[in-house]
Amino acid sequence: MALIQVEASGEARRGQRRATALASALLAPSLLLLALFTYWPVLLVGAQSLILDRLGDGGRLGVGNYVRLFADGHFSSALRNNLVYALGTIAPSLALALAFALVLQANTRIAACLRTLVVMPLMMPLVAAAALFAFVYLPAGGLIDFYLAKLGHVRPHNWLGDPATALAAVVAVTVWKNTGYYMLFFLAGLAGVPGDVLDAARIDGANALQRFRHVTLPLLGPTFGFVIPIAMLNALTQIDHVVTMTQGGPNDATNLLLYYIYQQAIQNSDSGLAAAATVVSVAGLLAATALARRSLESSIHYAS
Repeated sequence: MALIQVEASGEARRGQRRATALASALLAPSLLLLALFTYWPVLLVGAQSLILDRLGDGGRLGVGNYVRLFADGHFSSALRNNLVYALGTIAPSLALALAFALVLQANTRIAACLRTLVVMPLMMPLVAAAALFAFVYLPAGGLIDFYLAKLGHVRPHNWLGDPATALAAVVAVTVWKNTGYYMLFFLAGLAGVPGDVLDAARIDGANALQRFRHVTLPLLGPTFGFVIPIAMLNALTQIDHVVTMTQGGPNDATNLLLYYIYQQAIQNSDSGLAAAATVVSVAGLLAATALARRSLESSIHYAS
């Protein structure tokens, strides 16, 4: 009996080793690609940020690039603009997306048509959307100035050329482009809200606003926990419209962090400063995402 148990145990261990070897073999190509195209570039950027090579003397290790970065007024402007840009795009986009999802969640033909219209900007490349809005913002001949003239405002305005309105104009393009995308996630989240819980709240006398606040919104916590990091990532990485419409101008009014990194790496050939800005930007994004997740975690409810 003991011999049979030992043989069975040995066979189980051999089967486990075969399963582990098979899983490792299947995962090896993905792990290799992940290491080559994700982790290795991250290490290279981190190392490049610590090499100060401005005079071609072979480079010196240290934090000189970070000292130059935080002393650069253009970086301060890009950082400030990106914070304003994030606040101006994330909150309105998510609020509008949730509102559209609540209104258009019904399975009717009219709701389906309206959902299609809201999602249509998602199908358009950001560069094409920027080119479209460049005509909308055109001084004197654009749609905004045209309708403002109809209302009695006859003086044309250079929306993209005025530092006071340029960033707001870029924010408007982003909100228009991303709202439909986020709405899809909220529609999926609303589909997972149990109907019996809403019915119970309705029987208890809760009105529509109370049901939304105390039932629907808490059960959408996992959706918010997924969408908010995506929105933060978009706020850092979406600069196609900046390149197309303003190129960071006027007077750095629309210069964002990723465009600043592009300027240093490509236009100024300062890879060390660009790498330092990349490290700071990614670190800030990770910290903000972790903080948002931690603040949301206490209020997230998972429906069974």
